[in-house]
Amino acid sequence: MRNSSLPLAQDQRTAYGPADSNITPAPVTSMAETIELSDLDLAALLCSKVCHDIISPVGAITNGLEVLDEDGGEDMRVFAMELIQKSARQASAKLKFARLAFGAAGSAGAEVDLADAEAVAMGYMEGEKADMTWSAPRLLVPKNKVKLLLNLVLIANAAIPRGGTIDVLYDGDAVTPTLTLRAVGPSARIPTGVEDFLAGRSEDGVADAHSIQQVYAGKLARAAGMTVTVEKDGDDIVVTARS
Repeated sequence: MRNSSLPLAQDQRTAYGPADSNITPAPVTSMAETIELSDLDLAALLCSKVCHDIISPVGAITNGLEVLDEDGGEDMRVFAMELIQKSARQASAKLKFARLAFGAAGSAGAEVDLADAEAVAMGYMEGEKADMTWSAPRLLVPKNKVKLLLNLVLIANAAIPRGGTIDVLYDGDAVTPTLTLRAVGPSARIPTGVEDFLAGRSEDGVADAHSIQQVYAGKLARAAGMTVTVEKDGDDIVVTARS
């Protein structure tokens, strides 16, 4: 795993969450407005995001079943079964990930095993262009911190749309951890608008199904008492959450 403790230029930092004396937030360059989001709107947008993520593999399953219904040769039947099996695994992995990243994850104040988070994250990334490494102790961690970690995986993945590697490092105990995700890949870049969305802002004060995941990650960070930074470190993108 690459060293994630390298110093970064001050003007390359963007920080969101509770104040941290060691981090200077990037200057606000846009006239972004605070996103006013009701509980109903938040739930609806998260549901739309989950549906968007699983519609592709579910559609592929349907296509495979249609091929099986046709009078094709044995080669086509083999192709259809492989498509159905692969797509079913992807749909299942995405749903398991969403259940932990966006769902209730147990009762209020519940803790989640980091091994369970690793399993769902690895399963999700099997259907993505990027590979992922995971380094974390076996701990029971407050659920909002685990949910935040999984949402940061999505942000790191968005930083390398052409694929690459995401190195996930959980450092510390269950109460005051440091979460570091380094995204390495061609044309790696900080996702557009992430600084505003994490802070609960947008140009028009509105969130949609594409931005809601980052808005939700910012809400999780504030609920968990953590500060999230997204940094450009050379050609890499580093996403960090600190207590």
